[in-house]
Amino acid sequence: MLGAADVAKGALAKSAAEPVTPGAGAGAAGTGPPGERAAVGSTDAAGSLRHWQENRAATQAAVVMHRLRMRCPSILEKRSASIVERHISTASASAHQRYVQNRQLPGLDGLRGLAILPVIWHHATPRLLPGVLGKGAVGVDLFFALSGFLITTLLLREKRTRGQIRLGAFYARRSLRIFPLYYSVLACYTLRALQTQASSAVARHFLHGLPYHATYTANWFLDYAVPHPVMFAFSWSLCVEEQFYWIWPWLVALVRSRALLALLMGAAIAVDALAEHAAFAAYLPPGSLGLRMLTSFATPIGCGSLLALGLDAPRSFVWAERVLGWRWSAPVFLLASVACLLQPATPYLTLSFSLAALVGAAAIRADNGLAWLLERPLLRRVGTLSYAAYLLHVTVLGLVRRTLPQFQDSALVVFALGLPLSLALAELAHRAIEQPFLRLRARFH
Repeated sequence: MLGAADVAKGALAKSAAEPVTPGAGAGAAGTGPPGERAAVGSTDAAGSLRHWQENRAATQAAVVMHRLRMRCPSILEKRSASIVERHISTASASAHQRYVQNRQLPGLDGLRGLAILPVIWHHATPRLLPGVLGKGAVGVDLFFALSGFLITTLLLREKRTRGQIRLGAFYARRSLRIFPLYYSVLACYTLRALQTQASSAVARHFLHGLPYHATYTANWFLDYAVPHPVMFAFSWSLCVEEQFYWIWPWLVALVRSRALLALLMGAAIAVDALAEHAAFAAYLPPGSLGLRMLTSFATPIGCGSLLALGLDAPRSFVWAERVLGWRWSAPVFLLASVACLLQPATPYLTLSFSLAALVGAAAIRADNGLAWLLERPLLRRVGTLSYAAYLLHVTVLGLVRRTLPQFQDSALVVFALGLPLSLALAELAHRAIEQPFLRLRARFH
């Protein structure tokens, strides 16, 4: 892009090579057919004079700018930078308006579809595999980042449009989304455990922890350190999300300052990281209830929430967009997340921020570099079914292993059969159980 000084130099060069005279204007003699020149008359002369005056003024302005450039080059550079900065600010403001007014954030269903695949793979493996193949649980971390980002975004937008957050309506919508299928699946597990409790330590352990599963507190009170498989163990992540819903919406509703909210969430991330590294071992011994409660916070949820806070404010949106608003931002942060998984010891905090950035890059720009994948109808449908698939896939994988015992140690076979069957069962559960309750959520908007 040419700056003001370059324009001035060009004008000077042109004026030296082609001197401007009254006869060189657009309406001067010699610029059109003879008949036209005769017809123009005095109007042509007036136009020639006016054009000569404009050219002369432009030349004088160019001379002044050239001299100014020679004497004080920084002035023009600052002026050009100021013009560019205003242009960027205007464009960013428009992008922020589009973002906050967009009711359907792009890419999120596709990301949910990507998240459930490694989770099913992880539970299809007979044992923990080495390297990146053994890190399928990262799908849960992506779910966490999505939840933190989406819930915080919805809360902030309601606060902006209504002036307040109707917490009763929020919890009604969440309950209709989460509880029907969760408690339906929990009831099926309970019936199965009651039938086999006499001969199964697994079933007795489940029934002992049933009150914790029913109240989303299993990650605090259930004993996972037992010499047998833990029935319904996957509910720990749902407990983490539900506990996030217990606290965070109240803070967003009551705290007016985004900066204070960001500070509180940042403190929660820091405390969790310190607790995970035994910083509080002198006060909270390993296995203690206090330590379990302190480390039950999921860092990706916090990172997603921080990103939502940043994108909601116009000023911080400008800075976030400079990182996340490029077409290549989403692919880069996907690769960064994979790079974290390739490390022998996964840098969890870095991975959490990278996953949140991936979510933000997909949400800011509909034509992001992963849109060709995330907007595929099949992947989006898998994302829609991801909650049901998460609740049901462990049961399906168990059935595959019992039906084909010769392949129970083959992760590829169990996964190849378990994935489509899990999605098929999730489709049935979605239509029969979830959809009727989801339609009721419109009453609470």
